[in-house]
Amino acid sequence: MSTINNQKDVKEQYASAGNLNTRISIHQKYSTNKMGFGNWIFSNYKISQGMKVLELGCGTGDMWKGHEDLIKACDRLVLSDFSEGMLENAKANLGERAGLEYRVIDTQNIPFDDETFDVVIANMMLYHVPDMNRGLSEVRRVLKKGGAFYCATFGEYGIMEFLCKALNAYGVEDNANKNFTLQNGKEILESFFSEVQKLDYEDSLAVTNLDDLIEYIYSLSSMTSLSSVPREEIREVLGKFVVNGVLNVPKEYGMFCCRKV
Repeated sequence: MSTINNQKDVKEQYASAGNLNTRISIHQKYSTNKMGFGNWIFSNYKISQGMKVLELGCGTGDMWKGHEDLIKACDRLVLSDFSEGMLENAKANLGERAGLEYRVIDTQNIPFDDETFDVVIANMMLYHVPDMNRGLSEVRRVLKKGGAFYCATFGEYGIMEFLCKALNAYGVEDNANKNFTLQNGKEILESFFSEVQKLDYEDSLAVTNLDDLIEYIYSLSSMTSLSSVPREEIREVLGKFVVNGVLNVPKEYGMFCCRKV
């Protein structure tokens, strides 16, 4: 039986940038909202001159490209990830800059003093943290009074739900990690932050080449058992959802903006 986003597969999925880039590329090619999720996230940041900023789970750092103004505005910008491989890619993408640091960090044990940062960011990663209460306690601890915590995540009725229903005949079930979603995130965060605002990003995928969606599916390490199924068979299943040459896939993404008052 295949599962999606199983906790034990996290290390394998994020050990290198290859699979992550495959997942990013399908959004770049087929998203109906042309603003782009990363640009939308950045549009909600309130980062002003001289601030100290920590990002947890920065991945390839690619989202910071095109936002040189924010990088320069930071007195200190720490990009961190629990994967050394991801940090190497982040360094390759962004290079060495004044005030910019790359650190391997476990969110459950952030190696900084209390109230060090004006802003902490944790996008698309909190659901991977084994002890989320400990992780969020650490975020609150290193955040200054009045500081902001930004965390993007997915909803429970998007791409994964669609794929699970479409491929259900092959034993694929919706075992997606729902530890931190748009549905339950606000309640979780309100235990740690005085102000929590939920923002929704309106978007979907309009896929015109099914091979790209198949590559996306195979980029999820927990779906590798489907590799024994001929690709043409999977293409045929997905083809049943195509209308006028387009396969429309729902997306549900958004973010929470929190304040430590």
